[in-house]
Amino acid sequence: MATVAVYNWDKKKVGDVELPGSVFEQPVRKDLLHTVVRWQLACRRQGTSMTKTKGLVSGGGKKPFKQKGTGGARQGSSRSPLMPGGGTAFGPLPRSYAYSLPKKVRQAGLRSALSLLVKEGRLHVVEKLDSAGKTSELAKRLKGFGVEKTVLLDGAADAMMSRAARNLPKVRYYGVEGLNVYDLLKFNHALVSKSSIAKIVERCGVEG
Repeated sequence: MATVAVYNWDKKKVGDVELPGSVFEQPVRKDLLHTVVRWQLACRRQGTSMTKTKGLVSGGGKKPFKQKGTGGARQGSSRSPLMPGGGTAFGPLPRSYAYSLPKKVRQAGLRSALSLLVKEGRLHVVEKLDSAGKTSELAKRLKGFGVEKTVLLDGAADAMMSRAARNLPKVRYYGVEGLNVYDLLKFNHALVSKSSIAKIVERCGVEG
């Protein structure tokens, strides 16, 4: 187990806590991180791109010219993909890009991402994540703590803290249920509350 300091919002040490090595001291697997991030981004895709096929383009009910005698190829509709203004052949249609990823792979990815943050000194444990619901107050606290682009992780999401964090573009706040590899890698720091560590260990598939 790794022993790390617990800070308050003034970044003054108020104690120590042990981080289980089974979650926070694992080998950094870049292949796993890549796999999980690709899966996350694929699941986020809207998949709403679409082009009109021949049957969806308005008009085209009348045969554009007679069948024979023109010297050209026969055409039955002016909305054919072969004609100007016609539909698209084999164009994109609305679809889902999501696919399933084994739970054990997702959990291993979380352990690898958390271990990377601990290894690089970018994971900080704070005594408590609380706020009066004011964005300016939270921004001032984060600045005083010395972090800007950061993930705030609590045992359970707090309504006032969510209100304070939602207007900060470089801050993400959620409970342990929202913990994900993409945000851990995208943001420079992670601030986790002392009370959330046990739930993080459980979320990563490790017995407490």
